[in-house]
Amino acid sequence: MKSTKKAAALKYNKHEDSAPVVVARGQGLVAKKIIALAKAHNLPLYEDKNLMQVLETLELNTEIPQELYQAVAEILVFVYRLNQQYEKT
Repeated sequence: MKSTKKAAALKYNKHEDSAPVVVARGQGLVAKKIIALAKAHNLPLYEDKNLMQVLETLELNTEIPQELYQAVAEILVFVYRLNQQYEKT
């Protein structure tokens, strides 16, 4: 049995936010739209099923809980490295 696609989007501005904020989440068609928008805006995609299980339980426009800081920090490092590679090209 194939599992339903799930996706979430986080926003983080170090000057405005004290922690990353969940700005979108969903499954099925909603997840596909989140992914399509990310691709359309050249935003990096990162897959982590365990993290997604937690993110899908959070309310929209709320900061992630402190327990997720380490996992999300790893994503931010991933994005930072991608941005550095992009700037070199």
